Amino acid sequence: MKQLPRTLDELKKSGYKVLSVKDEMRKNLISRLSKGEALFPGIIGYDKTVIPSIVNAVLARHDMILLGLRGQAKTRIARSLISLLDDYVPVMKGCEINDDPFSPVCKRCTDLVKEHGDDIELDWLSREQRYGEKLATPDVTIADLIGDIDPIKAAVQKLHYSHEGAIHFGIIPRTNRGIFTINELPDLQPRIQVGLFNIMEEKDIQIRGFNVRIPLDVMMVFTANPEDYTNRGNIITPLKDRIDSQILTHYPRTVPEAMMITEQEAWTERDGGRGVIMPKYLKEVVEEIAFQARGSEFIDQKSGVSVRMTISVMENLISSAERRAIMNGEKTVVPRICDLQQVLPGMTGKLELVFEGEQEGSVKVSKALIGKAVRETFKKYFPDPLQKKIRTTQGEEPRLRDDEYTPIITWFESGNKIEVADDMPFDDYYSELCKVANLKEVAKKHMKVEESKKYELATSMEFVLDGLHQFSRIAKEDADNVVAYKDLVGSIFPPKGRYEED
Repeated sequence: MKQLPRTLDELKKSGYKVLSVKDEMRKNLISRLSKGEALFPGIIGYDKTVIPSIVNAVLARHDMILLGLRGQAKTRIARSLISLLDDYVPVMKGCEINDDPFSPVCKRCTDLVKEHGDDIELDWLSREQRYGEKLATPDVTIADLIGDIDPIKAAVQKLHYSHEGAIHFGIIPRTNRGIFTINELPDLQPRIQVGLFNIMEEKDIQIRGFNVRIPLDVMMVFTANPEDYTNRGNIITPLKDRIDSQILTHYPRTVPEAMMITEQEAWTERDGGRGVIMPKYLKEVVEEIAFQARGSEFIDQKSGVSVRMTISVMENLISSAERRAIMNGEKTVVPRICDLQQVLPGMTGKLELVFEGEQEGSVKVSKALIGKAVRETFKKYFPDPLQKKIRTTQGEEPRLRDDEYTPIITWFESGNKIEVADDMPFDDYYSELCKVANLKEVAKKHMKVEESKKYELATSMEFVLDGLHQFSRIAKEDADNVVAYKDLVGSIFPPKGRYEED
């Protein structure tokens, strides 16, 4: 990096032009759009929806609010906006509010310019130093955000309370010439929201009613959850009117987009020297859990289901497989369908249940969501176990389909059953699944997996069994870490004489 000017005189000679924050962001955005560069790397699924709205707001030099449910990357987007700032900007050295050297506004800096002229020293702020953020909570005060009179400072320097030198600046003035974000805006008390009026419209601050006005150059960004409007607070109408653009966020709209987010955020590559094999269909099951939850009658849809849930589920799923590999001395970490029972801790704390859901219980609701996710994913790879006829060419009568599941179901109807566990060594697990007639053939055919890839094949075989259970073709029982698959009718009607001893 070339040597930056260190005094006001050097800055003037360099020909540097100071832009307002919003003009600076607009300039850099136009440059990146012209070059076709990615605007917000890491923000997935918003290319055609949210990002164009943000671009429009920046081009229009708007303050904005990102409105959406939990886990929709609102804060990440706000923090990503700093990429539109210049690498460095000059400020008056030692200034609390990052004064523009060409147009200082605070008392201290204007006095220094009068005293030293163009020899005044400068500092250069990086874009990261020009971002401020505050989580709105009910105890936030005007002094925290804007500032207050510091009586000790006034006494030591023998200043009147109306003198600018007696002000202790809050976090917003200290982010002057930068971007300031207030998260969860509705949680701010209404009287504190009123204190933002001048910043939003007149672009200045007032302290304690004294005739002290300090113009600020700040881009304001807010985030809010619509549910907060009724549960915890509200955004007062005059403040909403001063926020130029309201941008709605949303959850991933497709499973592939959701998979990309989880793959980006979840810790999947472990550091124990063991390779992790994660079948694609298991990734789809994990994402489908969230999609099922977002449509469930037992889940409070106003609260939403965060993408953090799928990230936690994925990490717990891999951790269950990793635990098994460590215990059994295996070098490969491969999650199984039975490991899905171990992801409940990543779900139950992240699902807001309605009354009916509370009656069922969070564990029961979570297991039901996992089951529905397996069922929906199973339909993508295998024929419908309940479909008895197949379509034929036009003019022909539909005919009965050769049910490839029949040998599997017949094997269980003959009184056989298998048990698998999340701590079972792989060889035992694979051998147990191989007992089921035709199971391996069905898995190989539809999952397109070779027999040499035993880890993927074994998990696919269990996937077939769990899918048949979800379509009520075979029964499944799970107790602790053991899952048993057996005949459906036999599980409903015990064999004659089973309870004769009683």
